[in-house]
Parts: sequence; C-alpha cells; structure tokens
Amino acid sequence: MNKKQIIMVLETIALYMELKGENSFKISAFRKAATALDSDDRSISEIEDFTQLSGIGKGTRDVIQECIDTGESSLLLQLEKEVPSSLIPLLKLPGLGGKKVAKLYKELNVTDLASLKQACEEHKVQELTGFAKKTEEKILEAILQVGKRPDRLPIAYVLPIAEEIESILSTIPQIRRYSRAGSLRRVQETVKDLDFIIATPQPAEVRDRLLKLPHIVEVIASGDTKVSVRLQYDFDISVDFRLVKEEEYITTLHHFTGSKEHNVKMRQIAKARHEKISEYGVEDLKTGMLKTFQTEEEFYNHFQLPFIPPEVRESGDEIEHIASISHLIEAKQIKGDLHMHTSWSDGANSLEEMIVACIKKGYEYIAITDHSQFLKVANGLSAERLLAQGEEIRRLNEKYPNITILRGIEMDILPDGRLDYDDDVLKQLDFVIASIHSGFTQSREKIMERLRHALENKYVTMIAHPTGRVLGKRDGYDVDVDMLIRLAKETGTVLELNANPNRLDLNAIYIKKAQDEGVKLVINTDAHSIEMLEHMKIGVSVAKKGWIQPDSIINTWNIDQLLDFIRRKKQ
Repeated sequence: MNKKQIIMVLETIALYMELKGENSFKISAFRKAATALDSDDRSISEIEDFTQLSGIGKGTRDVIQECIDTGESSLLLQLEKEVPSSLIPLLKLPGLGGKKVAKLYKELNVTDLASLKQACEEHKVQELTGFAKKTEEKILEAILQVGKRPDRLPIAYVLPIAEEIESILSTIPQIRRYSRAGSLRRVQETVKDLDFIIATPQPAEVRDRLLKLPHIVEVIASGDTKVSVRLQYDFDISVDFRLVKEEEYITTLHHFTGSKEHNVKMRQIAKARHEKISEYGVEDLKTGMLKTFQTEEEFYNHFQLPFIPPEVRESGDEIEHIASISHLIEAKQIKGDLHMHTSWSDGANSLEEMIVACIKKGYEYIAITDHSQFLKVANGLSAERLLAQGEEIRRLNEKYPNITILRGIEMDILPDGRLDYDDDVLKQLDFVIASIHSGFTQSREKIMERLRHALENKYVTMIAHPTGRVLGKRDGYDVDVDMLIRLAKETGTVLELNANPNRLDLNAIYIKKAQDEGVKLVINTDAHSIEMLEHMKIGVSVAKKGWIQPDSIINTWNIDQLLDFIRRKKQ
C-alpha cells in the first residue's frame, strides 16, 4: 500500500468505529494517525519509526505496519464483519457522517436505504437530537435520487470497468484478438454503454466464459455472434460483445467504433467506387468479391486514405480534412510530464519514487509541482518548505543525471486575484503553474480578472485545468475560454490539457481553438501517485481528438527547447 491508501485505511477504521459506537478517544487516535501521516513530507518507505510522528502510537503503528507487510488491515476486516455493510452507502447522503448514521442505527434501527426512507416518511428522523425537519426532507430527497443512472456515464467511471473486462479477455485462450469499440474507443467524455469486438474461431466457448464475468445482474442476449449483459457497479452498465471470425474483425471493429456520421461518409466513398462496406468486409458490387483486412490501416488505404485514428472519427469532416490530421500527436512523442504531486503535499509517493517511475517511462525531464501554501487541505508548501524541497531536487538531479528534474509549484490564484507567492519566490523556480481551486461561484468578470493577473505574471509558465471542471460532478467556474486563449497568446503562457480522466480539461474543442490561435499546450497527468502517471495515454487521445500536432505540445520538445521557451517567457 502507498501512503494515501494507508491513510484511507486509518480513516475508514475510525469511521467504522464511529458507526459501531466505540470510545471517542479510540476513534480520535486513528484520525490523528491519519493526519500525522498526511502532514509528513516523506513517503511510507522513507519513514523508519512511525511512533516518532506526533499522533501515532504503538497501536496505530502496528496497523500501519500490517498494511505495509500484508496489504490489508485485520482490524478493518474485523470491523467490516461487525458493522452492517448496508450502512456505508448512507454516508454518501448529504449531511450524514459517521456519528449521525450511528445514531440512526442505534435509536431507529436504520440499517440500509430502505429503512432510512421509511423512518423519514414516518417523520421519526426529525425527532432525533441533532436532526431537524429540513434535514429529514433533504435526506429523503437524496434517497429518491440514489441509483438513478444518468443517460451517459463519465469516462473516468467506465474506464476501470473496461480495463477489468480487458484483463479477463486477455486470459481466454480461444480469443485471437479483441478491442473496445464505440464511444469509449473514440474517447468521448461520456459513455452510454460498453462495446467489445472479439475475434474467435470458437464462439461458443468464449460465450460461456463471458457469461461468468463478475458483476452480471442480467443476461440480455446470449448467442454465438453476440453476448449482451448488464453489470452492477455503483450504476448499472450494459456491455455488448460481438463475436466474429478473424477475417471479419477489422471491418466489424470499424463499424462498431463509429461514429455514425463517419461511417456514413465512408459508405458514400465506397458507393462511388461501386463497393459496399459491411461488418463482414468490403464487397465489390460488380464482381461480388468480398475483401477483408488485417489492420485498419489496410482498410483506409484501400480507399486511398491514411489511417484515421478512432478519436477523430466524429462528424465525418475528418475525412475531407485528412491532410491536417495525418500527423497527430502520438504518446511516444511525449518527453516529460510537467505537473505532478509528491508526499511533500498531497501525493502518495516520494520525490524519488516519482522520479524513478518517470525514468522507467523513458522521460527526458519532469517538473515537480506540489501545491502552494494556500491549499492547506493539500498540505501546501510554505515558502520555506518550497526552498527545502528545492535543495532535495538539486540533490536528486545529481543522483539521476539521465533525467532533468525541474523545480516547480502548482500555485493558487487566490480569490482576491493575488498569487500565492511573491515574485521573489517565483523567480527561483523553473516551472510555475497557476491554477484556481477556490471561489468557483465568482462572476465571470472576477474569474477572468484572476486569470489575467496570473497570465500577465512573467514567472507563470502555465495555467492548469483551466475551467476547473470535474466530469459528471462539477461544471467548473465561469470562464471565458475565448478570452483565456487570447490572453495566453498575448502573454506566451501555456494552457494545460489535464489528462486526469476525471478532468480532461481543456477539452478537445478548446485545445483545437488554442492551437488554431498559435497558443502552446501541454499534456500533463497531474499525477498524485505513480499509477496516475499512466493517464498520459488518455490525455494524448484527447489531444488527437482536438487534431493537435506535436509541435503545439511543449512536452514533445527536447529539454533545451523547453528551457529556452521558459526563459523567453520570463523575459
């Protein structure tokens, strides 16, 4: 377990103890231990004696050590047996924390959503100390919304499900080839359901394996060419598997990847050549001969077209403008990641662990950009701690000469428009990110005033996640993106495509606008752990969707080009 995961275990133990009604001092001990770990700059592997941290005693130390040694906590496993698991979903309802849920459990025998709904409808909740009529009404309203699936789910929600399915498909020996299809393959921000194309000479055996997938709550269709199931997670999601012969695989994949508009245009091209595209291949209407393909590149080449990546197959216009999308950014062209967090602020891994992980990815450079002092909830760095981190970065640059580690910061643009550090601090840094994490309800004029102040500061290299949105959860603040792009062009400031699948900010439409205006972009992961460095791939896919060329992305440049660009911005 990494540091963040262990902190979560400690907090969950405290929560379960609260639900169980344990001694408040005992509960507090686990919360203090979680806070102590979170406040320490080191990763778990760097802390030799946990009891040296104020707030961690022998009992909580033993729990931490067990997590490190075994990857789990026996205490938490025991508590999970003692506390009804059906109480946990109640904690997601607004206004209900551990103490209130424990009170409902003990005094009204509320054990799940159904019994809580009944208690609210019988007006028993408002009679409890600490509750009121308005609280009861809000709880009831929230219960009625539970389980209502939005028509389309955010991509960050469905990606782990798709990856779990793919890990199972990779173990089925009868499968020759497989791929995701549909809107997920096109990297749409939201997805209605999941589609997979499977090439197999033994469809019956594959079908039987698919029907044993975990989380199945309904089998919608079960045949030798199609298996459709409904899976139960926080929301239900339907999954269609198309089982095809190997020779049909590419044209079936093309067909079910879409979009509808792209497919219509391709069929029109085929018709003009007296051909017909189907799931089974491309038929010559004069001879009746059916041509099949080994790759999608072969399929497009048959129509005298270069390969069109799935990400851009949307309106059909991409076929007419193929020249402008034939040299799109590729993941292999990324030379570094310029936005990441370590255990110095709210990251799970140490400076050195992040550096080593980036060396393994073959990066030429990275920027360490922990949070600034305003963001206390993220253990933001004071000017003194930032200076101390700089010394550590200098030491690690010497230790790892095959990568350049830039001293950076993700600095808050404060609600009143000021920046979180003075220029005297900023000028010592290599890479300064400015971002908004507060004051989301301010007017567009105020938001743009804040952003303008950051953009006009010569030490600010980049604006991070420029709209502040979180897909499916938060729209972000009211930003005039056209004005932001104009100001970025005037000041030579870089705009970020944040590759975290919860954000994907800026989106494909805006990054295309920025590129058209000559604004430089960067694809960053905003990684808070080693695992999150892998999000670079989806960031590159979104960049493709915006028809982005490599030269527009500063982290495709070599280190000398990058440093020269940063120097010119400072001047």
